[in-house]
Amino acid sequence: MNIIDELTEVLEARRGADPKSSYVASLYENGLNKILEKVGEEATEVVIAGKEAVGHGRQEALLHEVADLWFHTCVLLVHLEQKPRWVLELLEARLGTSGHTEKANRQGL
Repeated sequence: MNIIDELTEVLEARRGADPKSSYVASLYENGLNKILEKVGEEATEVVIAGKEAVGHGRQEALLHEVADLWFHTCVLLVHLEQKPRWVLELLEARLGTSGHTEKANRQGL
């Protein structure tokens, strides 16, 4: 089992957890808008950390912010009954396909 599958199991288990004792359960309890707000907040923090990382080698702040964004995106997917693994499978299927071709192929989705 890889980290995405392990994380998915934890996120799914948190659906029934006490929101006072689980951050993820509190996100679920507060609903989709709160989860989307967190994804947007983390995306903004990635942009800022990315701008600050230019020309400085490995930047721990950037890596941490991307991890936060990925985590909250996984929370979003699980909340909407989607499997984060499906995103990885989609990326794997796209590997070797031109971005222009891939985008054209999903017109109408």
